[in-house]
Amino acid sequence: MSEKQEIIQSIEELRNLMHLLMNQSETLTNSELVEISQELDKLLNQYNRLLMSE
Repeated sequence: MSEKQEIIQSIEELRNLMHLLMNQSETLTNSELVEISQELDKLLNQYNRLLMSE
C-alpha cells in the first residue's frame, strides 16, 4: 500500500471513530474527541503536503 493510500485509510478510520464518539458524547469538548480531532488535522496536513509534492 502506498503512503498516500495509508494516509487516506487512517483519515477515514479517524473520521469514523470521531463520528462514533460524537454520537456517544454529551459534549464536543470531550478530551478524547479533541485528541482525535488533532490527530486528524495532522493527517490531513500530511496528506495535503503529499499532494502538493506530486
